[in-house]
Amino acid sequence: GTNKNRCYETSGTRPSCLSCEVLGYPLSIFFIVVNEFCERFSYYGMRAVLVLYFKYFLKWDDDLATSIYHAFVALCYLTPILGAIVADSWLGKFKTIIYLSIVYAIGQIVMAVSAIHDITDTDRNGTPDNMVFHVALSMIGLFLIAVGTGGIKPCVSAFGGDQFDASQDKQRSTFFSVFYLCINAGSLLSTIITPILRAQDCGIHSSQKCYPLAFGVPAALMVVALVVFILGSGMYYKAEPQGNIMLDVCKCIGFAIKNRFKHRSKRYPKRQHWMDWAEGKYDKLLIAQIKMVLKVLFLYIPLPMFWTLFDQKGSRWTLQATTMDGNFGALVVQPDQMQTVNPILILTLVPLMDSVIYPLIKKCGLNFTPLKRMTVGMFLAAMAFVCAALVQIEIDKTLPTFPSGSESQLKLLNMGSNSLTVRLPGGPVELAAASENYFTFEEGEMEVSAGNLSAPRYFNLTREKRQTLLIPSDINKEWVLSEDITTKPEQGNNAVRFVNGMKFLFSDHFQHTNNVFDIYINFSQKKVLFIQQVFIFFVVCGAAITVVEDIQPNSVHMALLIPQYFLITAGEVVFSVTGLEFSYSQAPSNMKAVLQAGWLFTVAIGNFIVLIVAEVAQIPEQWAEFVLFAALLVAVCVIFSIMAHFYTYIDPKEIEAQFQKKDDEDNKDFKDQHEKSEPGMVKRLSNERHAKETKL
Repeated sequence: GTNKNRCYETSGTRPSCLSCEVLGYPLSIFFIVVNEFCERFSYYGMRAVLVLYFKYFLKWDDDLATSIYHAFVALCYLTPILGAIVADSWLGKFKTIIYLSIVYAIGQIVMAVSAIHDITDTDRNGTPDNMVFHVALSMIGLFLIAVGTGGIKPCVSAFGGDQFDASQDKQRSTFFSVFYLCINAGSLLSTIITPILRAQDCGIHSSQKCYPLAFGVPAALMVVALVVFILGSGMYYKAEPQGNIMLDVCKCIGFAIKNRFKHRSKRYPKRQHWMDWAEGKYDKLLIAQIKMVLKVLFLYIPLPMFWTLFDQKGSRWTLQATTMDGNFGALVVQPDQMQTVNPILILTLVPLMDSVIYPLIKKCGLNFTPLKRMTVGMFLAAMAFVCAALVQIEIDKTLPTFPSGSESQLKLLNMGSNSLTVRLPGGPVELAAASENYFTFEEGEMEVSAGNLSAPRYFNLTREKRQTLLIPSDINKEWVLSEDITTKPEQGNNAVRFVNGMKFLFSDHFQHTNNVFDIYINFSQKKVLFIQQVFIFFVVCGAAITVVEDIQPNSVHMALLIPQYFLITAGEVVFSVTGLEFSYSQAPSNMKAVLQAGWLFTVAIGNFIVLIVAEVAQIPEQWAEFVLFAALLVAVCVIFSIMAHFYTYIDPKEIEAQFQKKDDEDNKDFKDQHEKSEPGMVKRLSNERHAKETKL
């Protein structure tokens, strides 16, 4: 071959193919990169619409939808530990990726099927008749997805790194950069596309929001990811499983704790570190490496609080966006599409931080250590939630005040052409067409009189309800009390009510004089279009229709969410990227995966915290919950900064070299003492010692 195209020789470790390298890169990595792009598209696409699926399809409230969403995300970050153990100890990375990708694809398909409302919609009214079936199916699908995506998470990137030999360090570095780019590209495209698919109407017998398509496309991409990965099978270098270091670490820690408990009496001498109690069984180098890992893991204790806030951009923040105006002129942004701001900003801020911000800070003479960066990242995330609280306060100003459990509300509608004085328990009201606001009463039964009404009318108002009293043009005829909606229209829709006040039928849609019906369009408000008794046809029809607004539209613009997304993304770049770099630099050479597992575990714990707060705290005001999370993270930020102040940075390679040097000196002394007397025994013991070190 040439420099651009080189083929590995058949050696038992590398596959033989016609053109295993292209431009210096193993051809196999192109299959891995495409696989990762499709898999990330599948995961983030499904996750983008998940909380809205819970709320609008399964009809769960905000708290339950948020809880299940974060329980799913937490499970996705717990299963990588299982995947790493299976891959390293039994199946190897290749088989683990294949088997768990099949589980993953099945889970995505099950989710798509669970969103087909026509399966149980026997009366064809657009609403599933057996919601238990859909809930059960979706929970099975989410569990399979969590096992699949989490299980392959620690395997794919490591498997890609395995494809390079020792002389391709530069190419390997480039691969990981491209790999990270594919993750963000898949995330960005999916969070743009799947909300558009969700917003479409589809169905066999009745049209509803198209969740089957929003879940179906990610399912198809996962199948494509699996097929592409299998197609490259003959080109991969497949390392055999060598045993899992995490299991060795757990066994060593367990032995140290057990031994310490056995020798807790004062007659036993104290050890400098509690891990030193494992010296009787385990090598000193392994114990020293575990000490380094535990030192970093101790710093991880406050970190879950950052992820508690960060992952709410896919739950609470998406639900917040549903109460806002997404009209950007030529573009109408769906609530779940606001999540695209995060990957866009990541692609912008990562190079900006590395090439501009950090060098500038260094030139100013500031020692901006990794732990200080992480502290700043946590503070930025807290400020993002302060912004979210301020936006929520603005949203709440546009929300109506609905009646409490002991109250009822009443609106008056004068269907006649002349102004009318209506006497309510609270006093007289001049009524030209409709009262501007609802009147709130605590009395259930009330007396109402108007104008020259022969006798007062009596009505029973329903508590916790809004009702409208329709007063006919001839006030001595029947008055009608109709029920109104007591929630803001969901999914950006608009509830519109038409009232015909004429003495004759206006159209076939009006079956009697006081007919009321609702239609839905896209403005997320409630209006009454009131046709009074005098109506001029064909000339100025619109002038005879009075528009009364019961519930204001979503007037707070989604653009106000951009500052909080900017702050949370800046916090992610400073916190997450720096945290991974710090963990890698402080970890022993053979325990990078252990700290990676610990890092992912903090993400899982952070999502469990959201679940607990959403279900237990039951804070009535959303802005107050945002402030609570911000305050908790600021407190944790202070604790972390104190812990970071007392942390001493180490060089794991230097410590390991010291132990290696000591082992070499011990070996030399061992040989010098026994070389002359028992050369055969020396050789045998040396071989056994070497075998033990190799296994370790």
